[in-house]
Parts: sequence; C-alpha cells; structure tokens
Amino acid sequence: MPRSQKPAFPPPVLVTTTDALAALCERLRGETFVTVDTEFMRERTYWPELCVIQLAGDNEVAVVDALAPGLDIAPLAALFADPAVEKVFHACRQDIEIFVQKFGAVPAPLFDTQVAAMVAGFGDQVAYDALVAALTGGHIDKSHRFSDWAARPLSQAQITYAAADVTHLRGVYTKLRARLEKEGRLEWVGEEMGVLADPATYQPDPELMWERLKPRTNNRRMLGVLRAVAAWREREAQRSNIPRGRMLKDESLLEIAATAPTDLDALARCRGISRGFADGRMGNSLLAAIAEAKALPEDALPPAQSQRDGPKPSPALVALLKVLLAAKCDQHQVATKLVANGEDIDRLASDDEPDVPALQGWRRDVFGADALALKAGGVALAVAGKRIRLVPVVAD
Repeated sequence: MPRSQKPAFPPPVLVTTTDALAALCERLRGETFVTVDTEFMRERTYWPELCVIQLAGDNEVAVVDALAPGLDIAPLAALFADPAVEKVFHACRQDIEIFVQKFGAVPAPLFDTQVAAMVAGFGDQVAYDALVAALTGGHIDKSHRFSDWAARPLSQAQITYAAADVTHLRGVYTKLRARLEKEGRLEWVGEEMGVLADPATYQPDPELMWERLKPRTNNRRMLGVLRAVAAWREREAQRSNIPRGRMLKDESLLEIAATAPTDLDALARCRGISRGFADGRMGNSLLAAIAEAKALPEDALPPAQSQRDGPKPSPALVALLKVLLAAKCDQHQVATKLVANGEDIDRLASDDEPDVPALQGWRRDVFGADALALKAGGVALAVAGKRIRLVPVVAD
C-alpha cells in the first residue's frame, strides 16, 4: 500500500443499543487486535464521565454512544478480558482508569502506542497526530478535540472525528510493532505494560495524596495534618464526585495544615474556606480529621523533608549523569523519560546501587551500567565530532 494511501474502512457505525454492542464485541473477539479510544468529560466530576467508546477491527469501525438511553457497556468486559485479542490504545492511562472503574480490571493484553513510540525513538511524548503522520502519512483533524461529548445528539462530524482516531491507530500499531520486532525491543515495551496493566495504577491512595503538594517544611506535625486533610479531601471528592480542586484548592490545604484550626471560626478564616462550608457537615468532618492528626504520636507522623530527601547529590555529578543519559538515549534512539527521570539521576548520584529502574533490565544495558562505571571512574565522557562518547580510563 503506498504510504500516502489511507486504509480503506467502511463508514463508522453508531452503536446505541446493548444488543448491537454485544454483537459487535462478539465479532471483534475474532480479531488478533482491536484499537480502542474514548471520549469523556471530567471538568465537573471527580470520576471521568464516559461519553463515547471507539472500536476498530480489521474491517469495521464503531462509535459506541455510552450515554444512549438503556445502553449497557457490559459486553465490552468479555472482549477486554479475552487473552487472544490485544487491546491497543494511545496514551491509555485515562482510558484505562474508566474501564477499571467500570469493570474492576485492566483490558488485557494491553499495548500502548505512546509507550511503544518512546521505545522506538520518537521522543519523550510524541503527539498522536505527529505519530500518525510520521508512520502512516495520515492526517488527524483535531478540530473536534474540545467538543462537548456529553451533548446529544452526536453530530456526524463528531462521529467521523472519533472514528478516525482508532482507524489511524491500526496503522500506527502495525508499523510500530514491526519496527520494534525488527530491533528486538518488544520486550522493552512489555516491561512498561506491566505498570499500565496493574489496576493499582488507576486507584489513587488518599493517604499519599499529600505528597503531590510537595510541602517544603521539616515540621512533622504540620505534615501529619496535611496528610490527613489531603486524604479527607480525596475521599470526599470521590464520594461526592466533585473534582478535588473544586472542593478545596491546594493552597487551602496548605494553610489549614499550617494553622491547624480547632474550631469552626478558625476554619472559616482559612484561605478559600467559606462560612457556609465551615458550618456545614464538611466543616465538622474536616475538623475531626485535623484533630485526629494532631493527636498522633510522634512516631506516626511523616518524616521531615530532610529525612525524605537524604544527602544532597553533587550538582556536578548529576549534570554529568544527565549528559550521559542524553548521549546513551540518542545512541540507542529511545526516549530519555523512559530510561530514567530526575529522581533516578539524583539517587544514582547519591548511592552506589540504588533501587531504581535505570539499573534493571534493558535500562541497565542502555544506561545504568555505564552510569555506575562513570561514577566509579572507569570511563570518562569525550566529544567525538558532534556526539558524546565513552572513553575507558586507564588506571595509573
């Protein structure tokens, strides 16, 4: 097929009944792989509101109206659990979160073309339309990217746009898979799929949400209160299905943790807390969480920032390791983000054998082993033309 020629697909079918969805899923279970995408709304809710599901097989493409009256998406569960059919997504985390919430399981086996593109040397986070153009010569019209997908009826333009994502994805997947098989890198993608295939990836732990706020303090009591109020906000947001930021902003949580109010008047004086909020059920519930955190014994409080960070690595060594990472990833044509992040580099600079992904599996072969050799003085970095290369260091 010429590079510029688009795959021949029949017009997309709009699925609006459970029986039609069940029949579609049964047909798709005869495929070796199915491409999947979703359209959802999340501006006003904690949990994503599923609006549309797109599915494409070898000879058909369907747009499932998940908001159609009486439609039950349960038939998808069997297709998503079928081990003989690979489920192909692009940048799948938010899509998978929806299906874990609906079915309690991750579609399996799973393949994410965004991860595969990073392994194949397309950069840290290549845009989908750029990937489609590079691999298939196709064009993605993004004019309906910000549509109101909850509005009904769906327009023909919306249906066409939604279907295009999964039809183009078939070409992207086959091209990427062939490329990775040729380069012996499919196992690299498989390792990354392990994280995406774990349901825990999509189930945030309320007790850990305080860490997202990155508090810069060594006051352990304040950290204990922050942990408690951040967990309280997460559970209330989930229960009420309200975005956490709409319930209480991060700045409000940090002030509450710093002041630790003990009564409704003090709570109402905190930034972003209205009198009505303080006097209502949530105000009393929040005060109870604060009081419980203030009563914790010292050994139950989070560690201070200095204890969590450990010894500061040498900035010069960190910079050197980052140069090595960029050089090795350029040599192997793999995204740096996939091999090591900033925290990994800091830990490599501080410890001799830290427990980081960069020292395991294929990442150790690409970068980790050379990073340890550089730290130990066994190799040095040199410039050869326009590239960085490693030079063995001969001991005196």
